[in-house]
Amino acid sequence: MADSPQHVAIIMDGNGRWARSRGLPRIAGHSSSIIVVRKIVEACGERSIRYLTLFAFSSENFQRPPDEVGMLMGLFLDALVREIEDLHRSDVRLRFIGDRAYLGGELVRRMQDAESLTARNGGLQLLVAVAYGGRWDIAQACRSLARVVAAGELEPMEITEGHIAARLALAGIPDPDLLIRTGGEQRISNFLLWNLAYTELYFTEVLWPEFSTADLDDALSRYARRERRFGKTSAQVSAGADA
Repeated sequence: MADSPQHVAIIMDGNGRWARSRGLPRIAGHSSSIIVVRKIVEACGERSIRYLTLFAFSSENFQRPPDEVGMLMGLFLDALVREIEDLHRSDVRLRFIGDRAYLGGELVRRMQDAESLTARNGGLQLLVAVAYGGRWDIAQACRSLARVVAAGELEPMEITEGHIAARLALAGIPDPDLLIRTGGEQRISNFLLWNLAYTELYFTEVLWPEFSTADLDDALSRYARRERRFGKTSAQVSAGADA
């Protein structure tokens, strides 16, 4: 059976549908989602989860209507300003991953300030993916590696998976053990494509604004019953556990 996960990633889906089902504007769903984020961050810390990565806004989401994108960015900025002190007091270290070229100057400055404020915290590491795409992540890692090769510091035949992994957004952080996606969809939507290679996947119909600590515990319980083989046979995994 699997140990408790040290890294959980979540695709927080269903905000718009939650709002629409109640006759509310889509932004109301995103506003409600912040309350759930706060609750799940606290719950993960209590359950000794070391890393939590949240997919807040993808690079593809910028294709949405400009007024919705503007409202979402404003909501994100307001939430960041409002929550950062509480996160800091809770010893949470906050980091952001994604292409910041998409974001406004004030938001980027606030993100940098939040990262600096919490950089020495030793509790839960909270990673928030904003303007993030898995293909972008791999491409930017390859561009970085290409510069090293062009400078004559590395031969193409010497490139390993480790060289690429060291240049990804999650460099230095263990790959997610468990991915949770709310909202009923069963796909990973260009999220952490490299890092999810052996991640256990958990899909739930629960919309994100209704996701509770009990739902989190159900996902963790189901994860604990899975056998993680990483390409090996069950016998090999069992033998390794007994060694």
